[in-house]
Amino acid sequence: MARSLSAEVKTGKMRVWELGKLNHVAIAVPNLQKASNFYKDVLGATVSEPVPQKEHGVYTVFIQLGDSKIELLHPLGENSPIANFLEKNKSGGMHHICLEVTDIKEAIETVRENNVRTLGKEPRIGAHGKPVIFLHPKDCDGVLVELEES
Repeated sequence: MARSLSAEVKTGKMRVWELGKLNHVAIAVPNLQKASNFYKDVLGATVSEPVPQKEHGVYTVFIQLGDSKIELLHPLGENSPIANFLEKNKSGGMHHICLEVTDIKEAIETVRENNVRTLGKEPRIGAHGKPVIFLHPKDCDGVLVELEES
């Protein structure tokens, strides 16, 4: 991977983490079974079973696409952030992108040093069992970005 020197020049310190691959694109869906069937039956993709993620208030389904995935999100419970998203977007839509980083704590430090807000103070364990944190979409050109430690 090519290493960007821009952060090193701005902060005067060597960056100890690297940006990795696109892990997944997450799509909020109003009907999880219908969406899963589309990817499995129409497109022929390998589709996981739904998994409840109680801490995050969602059901997740992963569609395997080579070395990346599509994540389908559906509300789990009344306080689900996906329920709020679907209230505004009745047909569903892209919710976030997930990028891998080699060291999430160092990545968080770098983004904060560059005035990018995180949603939460500390990383939480995500759907893949790895630490994740979300970056504020207003600081990322309108895109909700999830960082996941690889």
